[in-house]
Amino acid sequence: MKRAAPYPFNHLAAVRHLRASDGRMLTLIERVGRYRLPLDQHDHPMDSLLSSIVYQQLNGTAAGAILERVKRQIGGGKFPSADQLLAASDEALRATGLSRQKIAAVRDLAAKTQAGIVPGWSAIQDLDDEAIVRRLTEVRGVGVWTVHMLLMFRLGRPDVLPTLDFGVQLGYQLAYGKRRMPKPKELAKAGEKWRPYRSVASWYLWQAVRLHRSEPRD
Repeated sequence: MKRAAPYPFNHLAAVRHLRASDGRMLTLIERVGRYRLPLDQHDHPMDSLLSSIVYQQLNGTAAGAILERVKRQIGGGKFPSADQLLAASDEALRATGLSRQKIAAVRDLAAKTQAGIVPGWSAIQDLDDEAIVRRLTEVRGVGVWTVHMLLMFRLGRPDVLPTLDFGVQLGYQLAYGKRRMPKPKELAKAGEKWRPYRSVASWYLWQAVRLHRSEPRD
C-alpha cells in the first residue's frame, strides 16, 4: 500500500500544536528538531504482528535471525501466508528458532487472519484506533503495546499515546524533570494537552531518551 505523502496527517501542524500547548514540549522540540518517525511498509497487518511476536523478549540480532529463517524456511523467502504458517509442522517452526509459546502465538495469528479478525490494510483503515486495539489483541501474544506500535509505525495514526512504553515513560521523566517515571494513568492524564497529536509527542519523548544517552557524563 503506497501513500501520496510520508504521513497521513499534517505533521507540521502537529508540531505547531505541541509547541503552542506545552512549554516543556516546546523546549524538547527545539532540542530535537523536526519530526522524523519512519513508517513501516509491511504488506499485511499479519506481517507486522508476526514480526512483533518474534521480537518479543529477544535482542534485535537474535530475533532478526529467527524472522529471516521463518521467511526463508516457511515463506519461501517472504513473509509466510496464514496458510503456510498453519500448514507448517511444529518441528519446522521450531527449526526456525521459535519457542513453543511463540509457535502457539503465530498459529493463532494465522488462524485469526484467515477468520478475518486480523483484516487487511484497506479494511483496517476504516477502523478507529480503539476498534483496532480490540480486534488485534484477540490474537495470542499480541498486547496493547504491540498494537500501539502498529498504529504509529505502520498506519501513521496521529493520536496514539503508548502509556505502557518504557521509553515514553522515561522520556517524560527526563523532559519534565520528574523524580520518577510516571505510571500509565499519570502519563495518560499528562498527555491530554497533546491531543490530537499524541503520537508525535511520544516520538519526541523517545528522542529525549536518545539525547540523554548521548550527552557526555562526568
